[in-house]
Order: sequence, then structure tokens, then C-alpha cells
Amino acid sequence: MCAAFGVAAATAEPLPGGRAWRCGGIVLQPVTDRAHAVWLARTLAALDVPDLRVARPVRATDGRSLIGGWRANHYVSGTPEPRPDDVVLTALKLHQATAGLPPPDRRPGPADITAAADRIAWDERDHQLDETKGGRWFEILAPARKPVRLPDQLVHCELFGNVLFDGDAPPGIVDFVPCLRPAEYGAAVAAVDAVAWGDAGAELLRRWSHLPEWPQLLLRAVLFRLAFHALHPRSTAAALDGLRAAASEVSELL
Repeated sequence: MCAAFGVAAATAEPLPGGRAWRCGGIVLQPVTDRAHAVWLARTLAALDVPDLRVARPVRATDGRSLIGGWRANHYVSGTPEPRPDDVVLTALKLHQATAGLPPPDRRPGPADITAAADRIAWDERDHQLDETKGGRWFEILAPARKPVRLPDQLVHCELFGNVLFDGDAPPGIVDFVPCLRPAEYGAAVAAVDAVAWGDAGAELLRRWSHLPEWPQLLLRAVLFRLAFHALHPRSTAAALDGLRAAASEVSELL
């Protein structure tokens, strides 16, 4: 497979997580969803953000972006770090660049928990959530929803823990989990995640309060995470504890 993308197999080494391999300056990853992989390659290739490092796709020697169920990207160095404000700023910069980019062509399937939780959070789908897995907090917070009058666009909704830092180099983006929401929503999800699971304090939420519709976007972000937790078969009590703390802090801003 390395030869198909023009690199030597002798340089291959596994990356953390067990599914991707680094071969010199590129990273090979198996593809489970061909349509998404094609869309992802097109999206990453189109991104032009001066202050971010984007893992742009690498085509095979015959010009194809997928070979035998594998895709390749340029290697982006770095690791996730506890830098929540930098992640929020990365979200804002990224979504300035994605404003005109198209979403995936296909609608999510019934097994797509991320898409289902997103629609439940934005009151576009009804679902009875397990009270012991986050549903009770969802019921408490959901009545505080008010209309958000911001335009929808392509947004990355999973940036926390997925932005790579390497010293003074610009932050790195290697993947894209899409949804169609206001540009600042990606920053709100990242901020809520940082409070829930990244030891960030409530002051993080307040530092970005100048962003438009911020309290309502934070509310949607908490509802999204609560719905996701309630729907996910492997959700944990520890993760819910973090979400309860984040939900409490967001409720103070409403």
C-alpha cells in the first residue's frame, strides 16, 4: 500500500490509536466510509487557513485519492495539549475558512449517533433519553432554548482533543467531523468539552462571551453532549460527571 502512494514500506510505523500508519511524510489510514473519505479529502484540500496546519490529502501515483480501502494525508506533527483557549481560537479561524464549503453529499444514517444527538440538541428531532445517562439534565436545560438567528454553515463539531500542538507551530487539523450549524458553534462545543473533560474552569466560557449568541450556543453544545452520552452504548459515569459540571456552569450564563 505504501508503494501505491509513492513511499517505502520500510519507513512505516504505527501511530497511536492502532489504525493509522506513518510512512515518512505521509499518514495512511483505512477507510470504512468511502463517501465520507472522498468528501473529507475534497474538504481538507480546499481549506486555506494561514494560521493552521491542515493535513492535506495525498493522491496515489495513479491519481486516485483512495486505494484498496486506504487514504493518505500529509503528516502533521504534534499532540493534543490542555490549551482550551487556543482550541476555541482554532475553531473560530477554521470556521471562517469553511463558510463557503459544501457539506457531505449524503444524509447521515440511523446509526450515526453524532448526527442524531446534534438534531436532538437543536430541537429538530424528538427522542426519549435515558434519565440516568444524561436525559434528566437534558430535560432540565432544554426549556431554556431560544431561537438562534445565525446562518448555518459547515462546522467541525469534534475539535477538543483533535487539535495538534507542536511548540510554536500553528495548530494542526487532521480530520473533520461535519455538521451544519452557526460558525461559532464549533467553538462552543470545544469550550464545553474543555470544561467537562479538560479541567478548564468556568472562566473559559466567560472569556468568549463576546461571541454572538454565545449562551445559546453553549446551551446547544451541552445538550448535544448530553444527548450523545445518553445514546452512546459505551458512555461512562465518569464522562457524565464531567458533563454535569459543564451543564451547571452553562446554566449560570443563561
